[in-house]
Amino acid sequence: MSSFGKLVRPYIVFMSIFIIMPMLLILLYAFTKPGNDVTTINFTLDNFLKFLDPVFIKVLTKSLQIALITTLLCILIGYPVAYIIANLNTKLGVLMVLLITFPMWINMLIRTYAWIGITSDAGIINEFLQYLGWKPVEMLYTDFAVIMGMVYNSLPFMILQIHSSLDKMDKAVINASYDLGANRYQTFTRITLPLSLPGVIAGITLVFLPSVSTFVIPKLLGGGQYMLIGNLIEKQFITVGDWNFGSAISLIMALVIMASMYLTKKADKNIEEEKGKGVKLW
Repeated sequence: MSSFGKLVRPYIVFMSIFIIMPMLLILLYAFTKPGNDVTTINFTLDNFLKFLDPVFIKVLTKSLQIALITTLLCILIGYPVAYIIANLNTKLGVLMVLLITFPMWINMLIRTYAWIGITSDAGIINEFLQYLGWKPVEMLYTDFAVIMGMVYNSLPFMILQIHSSLDKMDKAVINASYDLGANRYQTFTRITLPLSLPGVIAGITLVFLPSVSTFVIPKLLGGGQYMLIGNLIEKQFITVGDWNFGSAISLIMALVIMASMYLTKKADKNIEEEKGKGVKLW
């Protein structure tokens, strides 16, 4: 066996044990149901038909809605921040990127617990509102707390992707735009924004896909009563013990995630083709 084959072998073993085998087990559980005999395997589609219940469809819709809002907020906040950092001098820009990535060094569970202290009735925000003479606002265990927790944990991924795209942009193109008489708004909308869209799409992929299936943040900031698709899957496996239905939901979510990845990849490919043709995008 060649040296390359020897190097690849450990990765093949790792993938077989920790990726392929679990996926095969999920497929087996999703398309089967418990029988009277342990050795009997009853194939069925009932686990998928069960998901068509309006209650579960509502959970999926809520999960997609929360993930979409989280992604939009990350874009609205992350793009200006990335744009500002990209226009700073090198040393200051590196420092800002370091400050943005610094919270990611801390465990996500600890960061999420911090938001409980921030959004609770006796938290920092309500303490400040009371100091100003305003009434406390109920934030914890609401959509607001869950979305803010998701945005906080996902925002660095959006900023870094957009910043990378902006930082690699050829400054000569922007200077040429100014030389040809374009103002700052025209340069941004016709050159900077279209050229940075691959970074935006990469950021959407890194934010939307984890947000739609997360369960830790809704569980902590939602008080255990907040049910998203990730919490539903966790409940089926750990609390209810219905591994068959939990596996079916996992496969459905895998299809949703793969469809999202296909759409973002297709959009990125179309943008690259338009850039290659020199077509004005905006």
